[in-house]
Amino acid sequence: MRTPFALATAAVALALCAVIARAAAPAAPAGRPLSPAERAAMTGPVWRTGCPVTLDDLAVLDVPFTDDAGQPRVGRLVVHRDEAAPVAQAMAAVHAARFPLRSVDPIERFAGDDDASMAADNTSAFNCRPVAGGGTSWSAHAYGRAIDINPLRNPFLTRSGRVMPPGGAAFLDRAALTPGLIRPGEAVVRAFSAIGWRWGGDWTGGSKDYQHFSRSGR
Repeated sequence: MRTPFALATAAVALALCAVIARAAAPAAPAGRPLSPAERAAMTGPVWRTGCPVTLDDLAVLDVPFTDDAGQPRVGRLVVHRDEAAPVAQAMAAVHAARFPLRSVDPIERFAGDDDASMAADNTSAFNCRPVAGGGTSWSAHAYGRAIDINPLRNPFLTRSGRVMPPGGAAFLDRAALTPGLIRPGEAVVRAFSAIGWRWGGDWTGGSKDYQHFSRSGR
């Protein structure tokens, strides 16, 4: 018959084995490949031949978030597969902070129209498009290495004073206590800083892109 000490020792050994097994087990991959239906929906309005990444380079994240009513929801982000794990980590931190998001839907919901997605305050990532403002170089979004969060409440203010989307002019007071505003040092900035992404709200030179986070900082 085992003594109480022997039983306790065995229980501790089993617990240690379980901890070691969990630590040794490979982490579940973040994201998943695009489904055939998602590929079909993206081809044309969101992705096309000549884009700087292939559809195989992209991954889908199913993202839990808190909506403006404080209710839990699940959205979808499309990002570069190399960024899937870090973006999942950042978005988990945003969710843990209960930072409210209006919606989190891939840009094909808006037929690739970034202006429409911004006006709807929709959080999105991949979109094969040039840089905002009429440039010819690819945006970081075209690589799946950028995300725009609550873009209506966190607009892009150009050095010329143009506000994108136009409705974002109502949210230029960054000291306002409006839920969903991204501010220096707060939850969203901390979450993306922790994965090495930089915030457009820190830009110098006259432009501020309060919605925008990217690996490159542009």
